[in-house]
Amino acid sequence: MRADDVKRSILAAAACAAAASMTACGGGDDSRPAVTVGDLPAGVHMVSTGNADQPTVGRYYASADGKRLLVLEDDHDAASLLLRRPGGGSPWVAVPEPQADLDVQFLRSQAVAAATPALPALAGRYVVRLSDGSAADFRIGTDGRLTAGTLSRCQLSGTLAAGALPGTLSATLAARDCPGLPASATGVLVQDPSDAPAALRLLADDGSRLVDLRGYGEPGA
Repeated sequence: MRADDVKRSILAAAACAAAASMTACGGGDDSRPAVTVGDLPAGVHMVSTGNADQPTVGRYYASADGKRLLVLEDDHDAASLLLRRPGGGSPWVAVPEPQADLDVQFLRSQAVAAATPALPALAGRYVVRLSDGSAADFRIGTDGRLTAGTLSRCQLSGTLAAGALPGTLSATLAARDCPGLPASATGVLVQDPSDAPAALRLLADDGSRLVDLRGYGEPGA
């Protein structure tokens, strides 16, 4: 089943669920809100959470050694909340940070096939749209290096490498004069048919702000 078909089926099934499954409650004495997320087996999953009448859909990436990444999307398919866990014994981190304790449980989940992007096949020039509507470009080399283009003042650079999570490459990003983007961020690069016509997607954060960039272009260009 195609990823976009899976997404539609999850939305339909979640609408039939009996109750909401993502709750936020008042924090305790800790200075930072507690974040808990339901666990799923290793692999990539399409998930739904929140209010059963208007569920929030997202993607959940899980490695066999306990690393986790959950990206929840808004009504415009843009990342609205990124939750990550660096290992099985580590606490979850939410970006942006919630104002109260957060417990994310799933209305429905479905495992999907997700091939790991191949660096040589990614080589080429890509254009991304920034939060203020402007555009920037960068080039990916066969060695995984991202070099800034000349389309605008925004300079995006970084590196890609083998990822710890299935279906991903790890990404380290640097940004200069890029509206809405932090100066540096770490995360992943993914390729999913439901993101078409985008050729790739960069999902990252700097601990307080998240990065969601869809790259449009032709590898090898």
